[in-house]
Amino acid sequence: MSYQQARWTEPLIFELSKPGRTAVSLPEKSPEGVNIPKKLLREQLGLPEVSEPQVVRHYTRLSQMNWSVDSGFYPLGSCTMKYNPKICEELAALETVTCVHPRQSEDTVQGALELIYKLEKYLAEIVGVSRVTLHPSAGAHGEFTGMLITRAYHKFKGEEQQRTEVIVPDSAHGTNFASAAMAGFSVVVVPSDARGRVDLDALKNAVSDRTAALMLTNPNTLGLFDDQILGITDIVHGAGGLLYYDGANLNGIMGKTRPGDMGFDIVHYNLHKTFSTPHGGGGPGSGPIGVTRELERFLPVPVVEYDRKRDHYYLDYDRPDSIGKINGFYGNFGVLVKAYAYILLMGAEGLTEAAETATLNANYIMRKLLGVKGYELKFDSGRPCKHEVVFSAEPLKRETGATAKDIAKRLLDYGVHAPTYYFPPIVHEALMIEPTETEPREELDHFVDALKAIAEEARSSPEKLRTAPHATAIGRLDEVKASREPILSWRMHKKSRPRMPTSSVEIIREMRARS
Repeated sequence: MSYQQARWTEPLIFELSKPGRTAVSLPEKSPEGVNIPKKLLREQLGLPEVSEPQVVRHYTRLSQMNWSVDSGFYPLGSCTMKYNPKICEELAALETVTCVHPRQSEDTVQGALELIYKLEKYLAEIVGVSRVTLHPSAGAHGEFTGMLITRAYHKFKGEEQQRTEVIVPDSAHGTNFASAAMAGFSVVVVPSDARGRVDLDALKNAVSDRTAALMLTNPNTLGLFDDQILGITDIVHGAGGLLYYDGANLNGIMGKTRPGDMGFDIVHYNLHKTFSTPHGGGGPGSGPIGVTRELERFLPVPVVEYDRKRDHYYLDYDRPDSIGKINGFYGNFGVLVKAYAYILLMGAEGLTEAAETATLNANYIMRKLLGVKGYELKFDSGRPCKHEVVFSAEPLKRETGATAKDIAKRLLDYGVHAPTYYFPPIVHEALMIEPTETEPREELDHFVDALKAIAEEARSSPEKLRTAPHATAIGRLDEVKASREPILSWRMHKKSRPRMPTSSVEIIREMRARS
């Protein structure tokens, strides 16, 4: 094991500031003809005064203390943290993308509108729906939009007061419960069966004339494809409800099957997971929604349309049954550019291969870990999984006291990011692993070997696990304190810690004291 993350005693950028230092040259006066009202002018900006090398070095050092998909394996289950082609980043950084303003005239943004229009068409074909909206800015935002469309549909049919319940499996993503509740629905939870799929008998008992929709992801959060999906569709549709597809796990089925063909009425995508937009760090994300033809009328405004006679793209606000605006403008355009480029680069065959390889990698890890003492599969271990697999470390906890959290923290010392742990909650001591399609076999072997080594350490050196990680820039945090005493700004951070040494004399003195 040779991994060691960089550790810097790095002051705040404001603590590096010295009057008169600068990294840019700005004009002293506004350009001629530009008259900015005096009340909008600031006397000072309050920005740190630092040179260009200081800025570059400061943020480079901070980046070295961060984990990223560019520096290591990221098997974060249910989040598809895959490596994304840098060409997509380059295209999204073009001035023709970054300098577009949403208030521009339609005539000046025909290229942007064309991209949005065509991306909608591609996404609709990939999942088998009639129309797509690209407005939602993240996964949960897309879910909420889907629930608003569900409510609008039942209102249109005169059943809004009757259809008050949304059914969610116990293995679902937590945002499903929240999104349904935010849209005004009551949530009814159905359990999984012994195979880890939706319990059909429980579903039959849960549906009624109060059912508005079922929210479901397939494959589910256990990485298992629900082979009873057509039966589920019949049960929900038979009760007058809609089927909503959570697209968090779309990376496992692209090109192999389509949610629309399974009977889903509303299909959600995470462009920031599946279609080449790096996911994490708070965004930006994109969570489009696709719908059947019957639900098109309820899509948020504006909708991008194309006038063939004029060869002109335009924004259509004249949609009386629309749920209205759900975003300030038209979605996160830079994210849409990356997804559009990714689809064009991959093509239909490439998207299919991505799903196949992601599934192959997950099954490779599953087979390598099956039988390793300390880990077990709770559901359907005799059949293949899809793009992710959920192991339980409950046997290791019973034997040694080591928890899934301890294992996850110790994995960091092996140069591997921790998988999702303690989710889904129906698996005790869960380790949720998604290798994605971009990792080579050597990386997968290293990950499996690390899990095996950690299981042995739990028996021989349990303290190593309880105090891990050791090779990272920051050790194990007090998560309870972090939750109760959050630090939300640099000023709060500055008050919460002793003054950092800034002079060379102070730094040398501190280093000697530590040694």
